[in-house]
Amino acid sequence: MTATAPELTALAQGWCALSLLHGRIEAHLERALQAGHGLSVREYSLLDVLSRQHDGEGGHLQMKQVADSVVLSQSATTRLVTRLEDRGLLMRYLCPTDRRGIYTNVSDAGLVLLEQARPTNEAALRAALVEASEDPRLEPLVRTVEAANAPMGVAA
Repeated sequence: MTATAPELTALAQGWCALSLLHGRIEAHLERALQAGHGLSVREYSLLDVLSRQHDGEGGHLQMKQVADSVVLSQSATTRLVTRLEDRGLLMRYLCPTDRRGIYTNVSDAGLVLLEQARPTNEAALRAALVEASEDPRLEPLVRTVEAANAPMGVAA
């Protein structure tokens, strides 16, 4: 099979369309969140993931789980946590049962900002999808995104 086989070309075109849709959505969200709340998409995602933690068993996430959820490396996630902590939006503390573990929680100020930013994120996402649905290459993917309304869990 050659690199120009129809199966490979179709697969590559599908991947390019998915990548294009992701890029358009992310750029739309980035502009809206920065303008309205001074947050990047990654910062918003991190606050959102951490806000869903709870005090019950398995409720606090390890940094690897957080990194997987926001699609960053562990080191990039740690730097992002530090930046948001410096802004007073997150706080770290030692695990009460394992002094080697460090937990990260969203501060009260972070929760307020997150709640203010949620409608902006939702509106920007909807607008980006409407815009993308006008592109025939992206319209089937937009339908798939809209149909995938099951809540996303945290990666294990």
